[in-house]
Amino acid sequence: MDTVLLLKALILGIVEGLTEFLPISSTGHLILAGDLLDFNDEAGKIFEIVIQFGAILAVVWEYRARLWETIASCPTSRKAQRLIINVAVAFMPLAVLGLMFHKTIKAHLFNPISVAAAFIIGALFIFWAEKRTHRVRVPSVDDLTLKDALVLGCIQALALIPGTSRSGATIIGGLLMGLSRKAATEFSFFLAIPTLGVATIYQVYKEWATIQHTDLSMWAVGFVSAFVSAFLCIRWLLRYITTHNFIIFAWYRIVFGLIVLITAYTGVVSWSAH
Repeated sequence: MDTVLLLKALILGIVEGLTEFLPISSTGHLILAGDLLDFNDEAGKIFEIVIQFGAILAVVWEYRARLWETIASCPTSRKAQRLIINVAVAFMPLAVLGLMFHKTIKAHLFNPISVAAAFIIGALFIFWAEKRTHRVRVPSVDDLTLKDALVLGCIQALALIPGTSRSGATIIGGLLMGLSRKAATEFSFFLAIPTLGVATIYQVYKEWATIQHTDLSMWAVGFVSAFVSAFLCIRWLLRYITTHNFIIFAWYRIVFGLIVLITAYTGVVSWSAH
């Protein structure tokens, strides 16, 4: 296996792990990183599926005790049943809209300039959410109602637009709805499991014929780096939100988006589409 290809796999795995659960868009970062590394071909698309599964596994591992308790107690526990139903309901809007519009969105919006614009617009929503007085109505994920879950699911569907950020949409949307920072963040984590899991299975099914066993080394490097970096990121974010807001991510999105736009229109970087 080419050492350069393995290095690209390592970099992209780290990018996926660090950005999947922060409100800064993993899809957007992977589009841009893949463009810079010349890794946006068919092999690159399949690779993104593999490393995404590594990030999902990091959530499962971090919350393994809670997930096992929920599954084991589901037949008799109203709390466990409510959490599972809420996650299922919140998952549905993105699943339905994704099946309906994914091809159209991918054809027109999966490019660096659209991603940069979404980065900046998303930042403005974070500023708006943090400027408002945050009154906590839902202190814990166990306090979410079915209506809360449905609204959060509709908000998550905005993440079909690359650069928006699935975690950013659900976390900031949760804050606007009165969820505590911890409740919004944890529900975003739990919702990632079926959302990313189903998306991964679906993409593997679609791309099965093009999968090559010779890519196993590259997949292994990307998978492990995505898992480790996502796990560390989850741990860090849970500590960070206890004493901080999300303003730093808004500034990051604006700076990052402006860099992409400026380099594109000045010709400093030849992005694939602009």
